[in-house]
Amino acid sequence: MALKVRADRWFGRLRSFRELSTVRQRRRLNTLLLGYGLLAPAVILLIVFEFYPLFSGFWISLTNWRLAKGDYIGFANYARALSDPGFWKALGITFTYSIISVPLQLGIALLLAYLLFQKIHAMSFFRMLYFMPYVTSTVASAAIWAYLFSPDIGPINRLLQSMGLEGLRWLSETRGIFQIMAARVGVDLPAALAGPSLALISLIIYTTWVFVGYDTVLFLSGLSNIPAELYDAAKVDGASGWKLFRHITFPLLSPTTFFVVLITIIGTFKAFNHIYIMTRGGPGDATTTASIYIFNQMVTYNRYGYSAALSFLTFMVILLLTILQNKIAGNRVVYD
Repeated sequence: MALKVRADRWFGRLRSFRELSTVRQRRRLNTLLLGYGLLAPAVILLIVFEFYPLFSGFWISLTNWRLAKGDYIGFANYARALSDPGFWKALGITFTYSIISVPLQLGIALLLAYLLFQKIHAMSFFRMLYFMPYVTSTVASAAIWAYLFSPDIGPINRLLQSMGLEGLRWLSETRGIFQIMAARVGVDLPAALAGPSLALISLIIYTTWVFVGYDTVLFLSGLSNIPAELYDAAKVDGASGWKLFRHITFPLLSPTTFFVVLITIIGTFKAFNHIYIMTRGGPGDATTTASIYIFNQMVTYNRYGYSAALSFLTFMVILLLTILQNKIAGNRVVYD
């Protein structure tokens, strides 16, 4: 009798354990279903608008695609792109555009952020003022700047002429800036020393005007994360001015600087709208960056497969630059 009672208790506990396990499994399953249900819309959007276009574009790059169909040709488009002097020249112009505009943007943005971080009158107004170009329509602002750079009726040339200086053919000038300056003093520079074209410099001026405000806001965010106690302690030890910036501000701002440099470089390689509106890659091919060259191959010559291959090669260049930046600058970032 006692043995039967013990057996009943043991089987009762086993049943309770099974029921509890079943309840837990059902709760876990319901939690998983709820989580996957909440993620489903985002996953569907990623598949439809990100992954499908990506793999579809890669497939097109392996064909001689014409509008709706194309024959599979393997990596012939990639081989053609690697031997295309026009593409390499466009990449060179893109590198020049990036090398000049990135340090210029970051230098001005850091200076503005450092000034706006001080206790000055109407600080919020100035922050808004510098950020406005970034939120302005690119097409509208680029069209206005194209008018400002107009060689005949542009206000910039009129201002130069009112100062007794000769006007410039800003967006229609193929000569390099060093070549132009040398010509003013009667020196004829060779093409190798001409420097970037004046048209490209004009685009860089516009790009700096647009993105400096955005970079400034990012630097301001980074400056606000630096503890004020560090400055107070350094001032007690006699540090001031440049020493504070060099030994406290700049090192502790390195995570923000790293991020801003990264997105700015990627942005310069992807730049298209304002270049197409202001110059359409001209004059000649002076401002034909990689994105403009890819667009022309697709729209002008209907080489959809070839332009897709060029796009993936440009993506590889951006990826390699990102990895290189992580290797070089990643170890110098101070997160504490």
